[in-house]
Amino acid sequence: MVFGLSTQSTSYQQEAAERLHLPFALLSDENLEFVGALGLPTFEAEGMTLVKRVTFIVEDGEVLEVFYPVFPPGRNAEEVIFWLSRQAAS
Repeated sequence: MVFGLSTQSTSYQQEAAERLHLPFALLSDENLEFVGALGLPTFEAEGMTLVKRVTFIVEDGEVLEVFYPVFPPGRNAEEVIFWLSRQAAS
């Protein structure tokens, strides 16, 4: 299952998900609780604290792999699929 996480409000995320036709759910961490608990990298833009792009592979509550920094962003899905296929082959 795939989820996106951002610091925007749930209503903002719903509008963005519909507008962008996202094939996954967006989760809101508007109060930065998840971000703070994991010490995720953030940056400031237009008075907002935003999360830098990072990808976690999680299974049964255990983080198996972290992709950071995610650059270039357009290649991250390919890198994740490659990692998953290597794990499945093992």
